[in-house]
Parts: sequence; structure tokens; C-alpha cells
Amino acid sequence: MTQTTQSPLVLGAMMFGTTIDEDTSFALLDRFVERGGVWIDTADCYAFWASASGHGGDSERVIGRWLAARPGVRERVRIATKLGAEPVEPGSWPDRRAGLSPDAVRSAFAGSLDRLGIDRVDLLWLHQEDRSVRIEDTVEALAGLAADRFGVSNHPSWLVERGRVHATAIGAVPFDALQLNATYLRPRPGTLPPGVEHRFGVLSDEQADYAAEHGMDVWAYTPLLSGAYDNPEKVIPEVYDHPGNTARIAALDAVAAETGAARGQVVLAWLLSRGLRPMLGGSKVGQLDSALDGVALTLDAGQLQRLDAADRFAWASPYAKR
Repeated sequence: MTQTTQSPLVLGAMMFGTTIDEDTSFALLDRFVERGGVWIDTADCYAFWASASGHGGDSERVIGRWLAARPGVRERVRIATKLGAEPVEPGSWPDRRAGLSPDAVRSAFAGSLDRLGIDRVDLLWLHQEDRSVRIEDTVEALAGLAADRFGVSNHPSWLVERGRVHATAIGAVPFDALQLNATYLRPRPGTLPPGVEHRFGVLSDEQADYAAEHGMDVWAYTPLLSGAYDNPEKVIPEVYDHPGNTARIAALDAVAAETGAARGQVVLAWLLSRGLRPMLGGSKVGQLDSALDGVALTLDAGQLQRLDAADRFAWASPYAKR
């Protein structure tokens, strides 16, 4: 593999080992590294809904076998995994999941390290909130784990702030990243896009502003609507059907025509312009190459302004200079 400029794209490994077989998973991982990819994202619960056992772990196992088969590659990639959403028994999610108690956190993390075949992760995420446990107790459990960074997915900002304050108070590493659903189109208020199972799972202006004020990374999952921007066989979900998005689609089409890029590639470039790191969960090498080309696409100031101002509710990026 030839090292190139590092790519900001995150490779999402959700379906590795289940609907994406091991050979294809290895091919995607190899191509990702070949083209400068660094961050690989998985979770202990991936993908319980598609596995024969009803439990997760297949994705981490595939990544672990790939790392073992590629001597030296661990120094070139960063591994992020998540915990807290694994079902206690097959079929018990979401009512009975592992959660974020100190014992559950320590047990889940040990399992992840074992499946991945590594002794440390670069970023550990809390997968979804657990109101049955004090965030302070979870933070104290995290402080003893072999992870360089900690982040939260699908949590409200006030709970993230409580956790950050407590981590600082005890001399631990505070959360420095959020993982949420984000794309160019905006869902209707009060709705959740397909695949978003959490009421705080869609990036809001308030969450984006909170992250910017605290210098936190924001990772955007499902940024390409599972291919619906460009695949004529897929329909853009109904939650995005409103007049504001009609204008945004028109702007997106115009910029795509000007650049010669696919709509999805423009979306990825736009997300990066907003300070967001897009995640790709594709199943084909061609999809990965297209996404890597998209994050390398440069949009000019006029194109970005038109994309931003396509409707009267245009999001003023908190990352922009005030």
C-alpha cells in the first residue's frame, strides 16, 4: 500500500462480518488505507440485528483479523469503537441493553479489545445515553480504560457538559467528540430520519454550537442518505420532503453540475466546509472511492454561499468567524 495525503473521511465498519463478507471488508479496509484513510469506526453491538447470534461483535472481529493480517498497519490507522448499545439477550434491544454502568463499561471495553486484538483504542464512544446511570459514574469508569480520547454519540448537550465538567474535576480526559446524524438536507421538525433511533441523534444547531465553543470534533453518520442522493433506485426519505429542501436540492444540483461531481460528493465537501467529519458505511470499493473523491473536492466561496443560503432557515455555521 502506498501512503498518500491523509483523508478526513471516516470508514464506518458497521456491517463488516455480517452483510459485508470478510473478503469485501478487507478490500475496503485496504483501499481506505491506500488512499490515505486513517479513522475506522465500529462498535461492540455491530451488527446484532444482522448476525446469526443476535449479538454484535462481528465487525470488531473482522477488523481484528485484518489488523493481524497486515503487519504495521496499526501504526497507520486509528481505531474508534462504541459501547453501551449491545443487547443483553438476542431480541432484547432496546429495552434491555448493556448500558453505561461502570461494570458494563469495563466489561464491554475488555471485550472490544479482545475482539480487535489490540491493547488500546484511539477513541472510545458512549453509543447512546443511559439515564439509569449517573454520567459521573460512567466518566469515572472511562478514566481507567486504555483509550486516548472519549466521545459521545446520541446524547443531549447538557449531559455531555455534565460529563466533561466531572472529567475535568477528577483529572480525567473529557469528552472531545460528538457523533451524530448530519447531511445537507434537513429533516422536518419533530421527525427522525430512517436509521436514527435516538431522539438526540440528529445534529442540531445547538449541538453544533456547543461543539464549536468547546473545540470538539463532530462526526456525521449517514451523510449520504444510504446512497439516495445519487442512486435512482433509492428514494430520499419522506422526512426530508418539505419546501426548504426543495430549494436545497436545486442548489445542490446546480453546484454538482458546475463541478462535474455527484450530488453526494458535493454533500461531503459541504459537510467538511461546516467543520464536520463525514462517515461512510458503503459496501463497495467504488462507493468508497467516490466518497474519498468527494471529501477531496474543493467548493469555491460562491458555491458554498449558495448551498448555505438555499432556504431561509439556512444554518449559520458556528465554526465561521463571528
